[in-house]
Amino acid sequence: MKKFFAVLMVGILFLSSIQVASAQRKYNEAPILAELVKQGKLPPVRERLPLRPMVVTPVERIGIYGGTWRMVMLGPTGTGHPSALMFNDGLVKFAPNSETVVKPNFAEKVETVEGGKSFVFHLRKGAKWSDGAPFTADDVMFWYEDILLNKDLTPTIPRWLIIDDKPVVVRKIDDFTVKFTFTKPHATFLVNLAYNSIWNEVVFAPKHYLKQFHPRYTDPKKLEELAKKEGLNYWYQLFQNMNNVWQNPDRPVIYGWKVVSPLRGGSTQVTFERNPYYWKVDTAGNQLPYIDRVVVTIVTEQEVARLKALSGEVDMQGFPIAQAPQDHVILMEGREKGGYRIIPVRITEPNIFALGFNLNHKDPVLRKIFNDRRFRIAMSYAINRKEIMELVYLGQPKEPRQVAPLPESPFYYEPAAKNYTEYDPEKANKLLDEMGLDKRDKDGFRLRPDGKTLMIAVEVMRDRFDFVDALELIKGYWEKVGVKTAVKAEERPLLFTRIQAGEHDAAVYFASAGLNPILEMRHIIPCANLVTNVQAPLWGLWYATGGKSGEEPPKEVKRQMELYDKIKTTISLSGQKKYMEEILKVNAQNLYVIGICDRAPVPWIVKNNFRNVPDEKGWILAFGQPASLVSAQFFIEK
Repeated sequence: MKKFFAVLMVGILFLSSIQVASAQRKYNEAPILAELVKQGKLPPVRERLPLRPMVVTPVERIGIYGGTWRMVMLGPTGTGHPSALMFNDGLVKFAPNSETVVKPNFAEKVETVEGGKSFVFHLRKGAKWSDGAPFTADDVMFWYEDILLNKDLTPTIPRWLIIDDKPVVVRKIDDFTVKFTFTKPHATFLVNLAYNSIWNEVVFAPKHYLKQFHPRYTDPKKLEELAKKEGLNYWYQLFQNMNNVWQNPDRPVIYGWKVVSPLRGGSTQVTFERNPYYWKVDTAGNQLPYIDRVVVTIVTEQEVARLKALSGEVDMQGFPIAQAPQDHVILMEGREKGGYRIIPVRITEPNIFALGFNLNHKDPVLRKIFNDRRFRIAMSYAINRKEIMELVYLGQPKEPRQVAPLPESPFYYEPAAKNYTEYDPEKANKLLDEMGLDKRDKDGFRLRPDGKTLMIAVEVMRDRFDFVDALELIKGYWEKVGVKTAVKAEERPLLFTRIQAGEHDAAVYFASAGLNPILEMRHIIPCANLVTNVQAPLWGLWYATGGKSGEEPPKEVKRQMELYDKIKTTISLSGQKKYMEEILKVNAQNLYVIGICDRAPVPWIVKNNFRNVPDEKGWILAFGQPASLVSAQFFIEK
């Protein structure tokens, strides 16, 4: 298996001259679009498709047109999971069952040149935006020149677009060819490109539409007036709103569906309809997507999402319906009544969650305690992982482990995965006593050096009931070794704000990537000021801003960051593994983040009449999302 992944890792770095087969000359279209052609409201399908559409081989068979795909999302901010299903169409895309191999997608051909420093993308000639306007290299250049390099829209350039402290340079070669160039080889650029595309973070934008909201093309005074009419203060806020594919029906897209009933304050549903200019066809020449509409219902509780699935009101979806093993049991029991099947999909997150003590804590006493590795190791020893696996996760996980690459990953390093996972309260007590935390209050809880009771609040998202249940058990384990603990279950926006500001004692979040940690290093090193950096958000901010903001980390963490930068410019897998092992050795010794156990497969609801969805062998949840699925070829049997 390791050899297999090594081949994949090398293969991704040298994508060159990859060509997707062109389709036949005669094309078919959905009846609803054929009628619009008859009425003169749309050009013929041949004129709406690119010169060489992307050909999709259906998972099961050629589909039929029509129907509505029903999904749910958790609250108005829960767009991530539906987006990953509907909008995962960037220049490149992940291959099935992989976090490391990408293939051309909207780009018809990709070339890696100049020893891995430059990447040439050949766009599909004749491809169009959903309003019929041509898609050209100018749309990539607009993203580069007017969005990425604009300080108001992009105050900090993402690290994946920077090598050796210098951002990418994008150049237009001709109307359908663009070149991305870095100062050194960028070993992870194409994988990063596919990764960010999962959430509609792409390297192009519709210039013909968005330029009317940009001061380079429109009078700033006019933009100021437009912003005020929308209740906004600045032009860039207006631009961002107009560029939102969930909120603006007028914003052209390249995806299979575009919003027609947008996400607004008070919305209970968001509706999308097929894009008549979508650029993919099946092997019989039928323009995709097969499904006419997508309706996403906004629910406030995970329980409501599950009830909708049980009553047959969800056609195909995983999160937020099924999150814990208890959900799996309930959903399995409801299959006949709900008219659905369950596909248990492997998820590549390396742990049920990542638990981090805030190493940037504003309380100097807690900061000193948390930054003592003995404390973190003691708290890990104090956790009875096997009991959590049985009581909360119904015995489905296979092994206790820390947050580290999975055994199938080429970067697996056993000490980082297994150190300090045994349940040993005696060792925990000994380490805490050694730290000088040997004095107790009248209730038996340990005292801090300043005489106050050592009290830790662990913050968690309220809607993840399994996380809350696991933490309630952890609270009991920690209090047995004298550390008073509280579990604070909060709404996600509040939790995320507190983590980013470094206001928490400790918190948990979904664990980072297990197969390809290079793309999600957040729990191996703090590499961004994100809600995910539960252990050191201000160190992450320091790294993300090149030392301009945040807090400078200690030398061993700075060394890890230097090694991570080297990985990104190292083409060979052997070289990457060498640097990663050194990074993981530091983690194995210091345990900056605590894990519990591996994750069991995630149950996905698929209605019995909802077809062309691969079985569990045909896909994985890469980075927690169905990154390789081609949703445009799903169809609904009548």
